[in-house]
Amino acid sequence: MSAAMFARNFTRRAVERTLSTKIAPQIGAFRFASTYYTAAHEYITVDGNVGTVGVTDFAQAALGDIVFVDLPEIDDEFEKGESFGSVESVKAASDVYAPVAGSVLEINEALTDEPGLVNTNAEDDGWFIKLEIGDSSDLESLMDETAYKAHCESESS
Repeated sequence: MSAAMFARNFTRRAVERTLSTKIAPQIGAFRFASTYYTAAHEYITVDGNVGTVGVTDFAQAALGDIVFVDLPEIDDEFEKGESFGSVESVKAASDVYAPVAGSVLEINEALTDEPGLVNTNAEDDGWFIKLEIGDSSDLESLMDETAYKAHCESESS
């Protein structure tokens, strides 16, 4: 083997090793999360097969100051549309429904002591549960952001 051919093969292997060990895992770990909405004002932000579920900003504004959030237990299973908890505010109490079927992986323990997180940041720090999605086809009947905004505008009229 000539020196030039050896150098080319050596360089190619070094580049392949670098790409496969340093860059590829980072690319594979990067995902785009998608958010979907129900007509009853729940949202689910999907990342892989895990969905983060809560009530929307529109819902929290309609409820007013939230004083209590009732959450399920980890490993509880719910069908799409089944109530998994409730929210109580100074104005009213409301059930919260699973936008998709799934099993509870995590609950937002912070809401136990600070239910007002739902008022200050409903679609971020105020999430309720994380679900392992049982059937991704459940997402097909939910609204995207544009459709949900139109839905809210029609309810406000």
